[in-house]
Amino acid sequence: MVQTSNSKTILVVEARYYDKVSDDMVAGATPLFEETGFAIERLPVTGVFEVPAACEMAVQAGLRDPHRKYAGVMALGCVIRGETNHYDHICREASRALMEITVDHCFPLGFAILTCENMQQAEVRADPKQKNKGAEAARAVLRMIELRRHFQGRDNA
Repeated sequence: MVQTSNSKTILVVEARYYDKVSDDMVAGATPLFEETGFAIERLPVTGVFEVPAACEMAVQAGLRDPHRKYAGVMALGCVIRGETNHYDHICREASRALMEITVDHCFPLGFAILTCENMQQAEVRADPKQKNKGAEAARAVLRMIELRRHFQGRDNA
């Protein structure tokens, strides 16, 4: 659902391959967004491979139409090592593509892609009562929004 104005909205692009991990990270991030006056809009994608493309689509939509411009994006998901090197390719390429979005567009993006050896590691990292990586990514995107506003010299970047 697209809102009338997204200048106070963080888009959470979330890979749903590991639903509980994603939900826990969003649960850890949400209080920080609420405390700072930001709403969130959750956009599910299948897996981590699809996260960068969805983030780029959101950035491009904001460039075409200011009403669709988000304050920032939190890219969220989890990759767990398996029996092949597929894990390495997905982790490397998703990270690279997300970095390109942040640098090419000077766009605030919180990186919440967990790269874990097993599900137990993922659950600990995602759990708001344990490592709370969702909150870490929320702090990152909020700080980058502040920096963009500082360098643009206005409050509604």
